[in-house]
Amino acid sequence: MENVFDLFKERGLIAQVTDEEKVRSILGSEKVTFYTGFDPTADSLHVGHFMQLIIMRHMQRAGHRPIVLLGGGTTMVGDPTGKTDMRKMLSKEQIAANAERFKKQMSKFIDVSDGKAIFLNNADWLLNLNYIDFLREIGVHFSVNKMLTAECFKTRLERGLSFIEFNYMLMQSYDFLKLARDYNCRMEFGGNDQWSNIIGGVELNRRCDQREVYGMTFTLLTTREGKKMGKTEKGAVWLDPEKTTPYEFFQYWRNIDDAEVQNCLKLLTDVPVKDIEAIDMTNGRDINRAKELLAYELTRLVHSKEDADKALSTAQSLFGGQADAEHMPTTVLDSAALSENGIGILDALVAAGLAPSKGEARRLVQQGGISVDGEKVSDPTAMIPMDALRAGVVVKKGKKVYHKISL
Repeated sequence: MENVFDLFKERGLIAQVTDEEKVRSILGSEKVTFYTGFDPTADSLHVGHFMQLIIMRHMQRAGHRPIVLLGGGTTMVGDPTGKTDMRKMLSKEQIAANAERFKKQMSKFIDVSDGKAIFLNNADWLLNLNYIDFLREIGVHFSVNKMLTAECFKTRLERGLSFIEFNYMLMQSYDFLKLARDYNCRMEFGGNDQWSNIIGGVELNRRCDQREVYGMTFTLLTTREGKKMGKTEKGAVWLDPEKTTPYEFFQYWRNIDDAEVQNCLKLLTDVPVKDIEAIDMTNGRDINRAKELLAYELTRLVHSKEDADKALSTAQSLFGGQADAEHMPTTVLDSAALSENGIGILDALVAAGLAPSKGEARRLVQQGGISVDGEKVSDPTAMIPMDALRAGVVVKKGKKVYHKISL
């Protein structure tokens, strides 16, 4: 059977490994318990979490056992990694509710039957720690000078790093020590922005218990400019269909930059690498087919085959000029937003989330980027009349974004 490490390598998933030769050997010859942590800071997983779900799926298929560690304790502190400001504080009740939603969503991606995966919550041990004992047992092994060289802290020092956030690395490192002791967990996985925290846990295991454990980080899902993928004008692209509809999810992947397509197919799908590399990236038709394949495969995985089929059918009919709006995203206007004549085009664009502000909506209209029911709108003062709203209008933004607005 193929070593899952080689699969990770082939698909360009691996960013850094603490001991590449040893990790590859272990994954090819033993069944390993590993863990990945998720801080439940919202009531749904989003695209930023997706890579780690795919990693766990690959690992489980290869016979390894994931521990999904929900950060009920660490979420109360906040990871400064990648943040410009301190994370908003959530209540224990909010965090617990979010963790349950994460658990339910993750069960779609990994097999939770017969002990094949373990769900744990670090609140079970972190919230009951005696701080002085923790400092004496764990804190003594961390050098402040060394911690301040870590990227997660360096980027925050100029803007301000709170002491509560400074504890995060110790807590995540302690999680690894706890899981190694109680579950023989030998590896920690995470995004590449977690490298410093993972190294902390590897070294803590060695210092406290003389135990060899390993860490591996994976490629972050970013654009060519280095920005994290998974953001739209409406905000994050969520895995919850109530927050991001299957059609909107499909369209996000259908509309990514041409240069991202091959990489996303390798990182996020099971499409064979040889088929992905065979795509002619100089041929617009081939690129569009690859985008449809990417969007379809991910919508099928996150939602369902039925949702993927509907989204594909709707997208194809719209791009083919047939305004079949049955499954496209829809905004039902609040009566408070209407006048007796209907609604202004700028207000409609903001209400539908097609523009973040009236100023941006005005720019879109003036630049010829907006059509209503197939008619280009060039006047920022144009109104969509009540009769049209009752029937439902299809607003087209640019070449690829369609949205239905109705009463």
